[in-house]
Amino acid sequence: MSGASTDAAWRRLHETASAPYRQSGRFAWHFARGKLGRDPIFRGVIERGLLDATRARVVDIGSGQSLLASLLSAMAGMQAQGHWPAHWAATPARAEYTGIELMPNDVARARASIAHLEPAPTLLCADMRTATLPACDLVAIFDVLHYVDLHAQEALLHRVRDALAPGGRLLLRVCDAASGRAFAFTQWVDRAVLFVRGHGTARTWGRPLAEWTALLSRLGFSVQIVPMSQGTPFANVLLVADLPTVPP
Repeated sequence: MSGASTDAAWRRLHETASAPYRQSGRFAWHFARGKLGRDPIFRGVIERGLLDATRARVVDIGSGQSLLASLLSAMAGMQAQGHWPAHWAATPARAEYTGIELMPNDVARARASIAHLEPAPTLLCADMRTATLPACDLVAIFDVLHYVDLHAQEALLHRVRDALAPGGRLLLRVCDAASGRAFAFTQWVDRAVLFVRGHGTARTWGRPLAEWTALLSRLGFSVQIVPMSQGTPFANVLLVADLPTVPP
């Protein structure tokens, strides 16, 4: 399929996944459209085949409005209708989605927008440090782990590893603390957005990329580093961390 056709497929996905958020008002809809359209993480994980069909039990930590749930549903619909680009890997036909989000307003917008999806998503208002993680095949943690201290980060990653099935995958996007000005700018923007959205000021805890990969390796993951800040001034990277198919 041509690049133009691939772009058309992405535009269709973008529109379909954003549409349910109209039910929650203009903010929810515009946020969904903007985040899905401008953040390279969503199209990036699809085009790299990181949401493959075998990973149907999905846990999204720091899920916000649960855009990933809506995107998974839109992808399943496109594949069922025969509109999926030939060189994009198949994604789950029926994803069992659990979203964990601390902010009640975000959870409320998610429930008002996507509760109708099949199978029904589980949308929890909970602290990622204490929330129960169900057995799963894929865990996504995008841009939220730095909100808890280093000890809590490691404790959560231990729990993620224990919840994942053999061969399970963690998609972890972090900011590389060794990237100098790009890291400082990323953190400043992050805090500014939180403040504007009424969450006050928040301290963050970063790590250099080498420390992130070493931590995941100690936990038994094999790690692939994927740049994930294309088209932005940020210092974000995606760590694709896979467990062995046979436990050690």
